[in-house]
Amino acid sequence: MAAAAAEEAAPGGADAIRDGFAELERQQELLASCTRLYQQLTEHFGSLERGIKSRSDSLRARRRVVELRASRRLDALRRRELSIDASVKLALSRLDALAKSPAPKRDREDGDGPPSPPPPPSDDVAEGLAALCAAMDPAGFLAFVVERRKEVDALRAELPAALQRCVDPARFAMDAVSEVFPVDRRAVRSPTDLAWACVLILEAVVPALADPDPEIGAARPMVPQAARDRARGMAAEWKEAAERKGGVEGAKPPDAHAFLQHVATFAVAEKEDKELYKRIVLSFSWRRQMPRLALTLGLEDDMEEIIEELITKGQQLDAVNFAYEAGLLEKFSPVPLLKSYLEDSKKMYCTSDNVSTSSGQSGVNANKKEQSALRAVIKCVEDHKLEAEFPLEDLRKRLEELEMAKTEKKKAASSCSSGGPASKRIKGSAGGAMSPSKSGRLSDNTGAPSSPSTATSSSTATAFIGSPASHVSYGTGSPYSYDRSAGHALYCGQSPMREPYAYPPAVPVPNVGLGMPYQAPPMTYPIYAGYNSGPGAYGNAMAPAFHQAYYR
Repeated sequence: MAAAAAEEAAPGGADAIRDGFAELERQQELLASCTRLYQQLTEHFGSLERGIKSRSDSLRARRRVVELRASRRLDALRRRELSIDASVKLALSRLDALAKSPAPKRDREDGDGPPSPPPPPSDDVAEGLAALCAAMDPAGFLAFVVERRKEVDALRAELPAALQRCVDPARFAMDAVSEVFPVDRRAVRSPTDLAWACVLILEAVVPALADPDPEIGAARPMVPQAARDRARGMAAEWKEAAERKGGVEGAKPPDAHAFLQHVATFAVAEKEDKELYKRIVLSFSWRRQMPRLALTLGLEDDMEEIIEELITKGQQLDAVNFAYEAGLLEKFSPVPLLKSYLEDSKKMYCTSDNVSTSSGQSGVNANKKEQSALRAVIKCVEDHKLEAEFPLEDLRKRLEELEMAKTEKKKAASSCSSGGPASKRIKGSAGGAMSPSKSGRLSDNTGAPSSPSTATSSSTATAFIGSPASHVSYGTGSPYSYDRSAGHALYCGQSPMREPYAYPPAVPVPNVGLGMPYQAPPMTYPIYAGYNSGPGAYGNAMAPAFHQAYYR
């Protein structure tokens, strides 16, 4: 009986054990799932905490910057408020001094008639500018500046002092540039481009408009309200004209520079135009004055973004200049940027050098690009006194090597172009025989002479057989191939084509000389990249050159 009961209870006990183990497995899976979920939640909340902490640190840093900037501006406002009386007294004293200075002579002492024209400007730049400013002759002033454009350094040095002799420097400067800015109103536009003169005058008038208080200076330009309103109107007219022509990005660099300098000089920057100013600064960032103008126009909060965009566009040298002007060298170290610029430039001109062109200009262009990049880096390092961190010995040595290679190529080209018999064309009569020296130059496609000749002709033929062919055939109607023709001087001995130009096989003809007409081989001239007459190219094979005042 007991054995039978045990046998009946045994299957039930096994099921209970299996159920227990299954429950344990479920509990284990649940525990593992909970553990994974806990880990995921921990990582998620940890990421949130790190993000919140990073944002908090950034906000605190920005708050400190804003508080510091606000404190500085409040201090400047307090100083300006306290200096108003002193500035007015200084301005009045300067006006009295100008009033007591000798005035230009008039035709009539009673003043009824028109004033006599001012005396012709002196040959001396300083005297000529001072006389025109004292006489308040803006048209003659602009003409004098344009006439002395070759003496731009002297003009830049003497203009500020001369403009301070004006009774109303703001009106005088606007009158002087109004003929060509914001739009060119001249009936005869000769010279065609005078934007450089506008920039020169607008830069030079800043000291004349500065507050007499030396502690404030140009931070508070003394521009009358009427002059300020006129300046705003001129800026609005320039913007409208630029938009009609396709946008500010398509404007000429000197014109865009003159616009920004006009806005900065007369302190007529508008908050709603900040994005416009930023676009112009980015489009013409390579100009020397752009970093300073960006800060003057109120783009100090956007300088980091501007520098990052310049780096993205591969304009590391411009980024270095902006970082120095904005005081952001800790975030944008100049040495890595310069090294990055050299690496990118090397990749660019190496790529262009590897691409073979039918014109044979790839090596020359790569040499020029590398020299330009090296000179730009050397100038940037010297301007910012970075020789200790960025030695220039290797760059200067490489630049000398490139210049020597360029000189050797020129010598080789000149020696090839001055060659003797190779530069002569073959001429023949209608039925006469050719001279031995000329007949020796003719060979069929196999390189053998076309007819027996004397020793002189054999030696001449030997000199031409196997010589590298020029880049194009200067055919005269002959079916014969020339192993060495008088090609362009640039390709003499340096042509990438090492095999003679392949003409169709010569057809045997009666010995009638060269007078018999033959079909000339086709002549195709390669298209020089960037110098054809297409859009954006230069028909005269020269890039546009602006006045040297643009690049200062």
